[in-house]
Amino acid sequence: DLYQRLTDFDIRFYLYELLKALDYSHSMGIMHRDVKPHNVMIDHQMRKLRLIDWGLAEFYHPAQEYNVRVASRSYKGPELLVDYQMYDYSLDMWSLGCMLASMIFQKEPFFHGQDNYDQLVRIAKVLGTEELFSYLNKQSRKRWENFVQPENQHLVSPEALDLLDKLLRYDHQQRLTAQEAMEHPYFCEAL
Repeated sequence: DLYQRLTDFDIRFYLYELLKALDYSHSMGIMHRDVKPHNVMIDHQMRKLRLIDWGLAEFYHPAQEYNVRVASRSYKGPELLVDYQMYDYSLDMWSLGCMLASMIFQKEPFFHGQDNYDQLVRIAKVLGTEELFSYLNKQSRKRWENFVQPENQHLVSPEALDLLDKLLRYDHQQRLTAQEAMEHPYFCEAL
C-alpha cells in the first residue's frame, strides 16, 4: 500500500498537489464528489498526481439540491449521511480530510462504518456530538493525539493536526476551502 511508504514530506507534497486539483476544479464551478485514494493516481517517480474518475462530478449552483448518493462511504461528509442535499464544494474537503487522517495515522480508511448510520456514529466517536444531534448518545470529542502510535508518530506534526481539525468539521461551511488549505503552514515544507 502506497500510504505505508509515504514519508511526511511525500504526504504534504501530494496532498498539496491534490488541493491544487480541487482548487482548480472548484474555481471552475465543479464539485468532484468522489475524492478518495482510488481516484488519486500518483506517479511517484515523476512526482505527479492526477485526480481521476469525474463520473460523479457536478456543477455547483448555490441553493440547489443535489443527490446524496455520491462519494464512497468512508469519505462521505456528514451532510450526505444525514441527507442534507444543499451541499457544496466543502464535501470534497471533508473527503480530503479523511485522506489526510488515513495517511498520518496510517489507518485506511480512517472512518470505517458498516452502513451510513454506522459511518455517522464512527465520525461522532471521533469528533464528538456536541454539534451533532441530540438523539445520538453524547460522545466527547477525541483528541487527535489519541491516534498517534509509535509507527505513525513520524508523520504527525502539530501543523498536520491543525489542518486535519480545520478539514474534518461537521458544519461544511466551517471547513477550509482548497485555496485556504493550500495556504496552511502544513504545506510550507512541501513547496
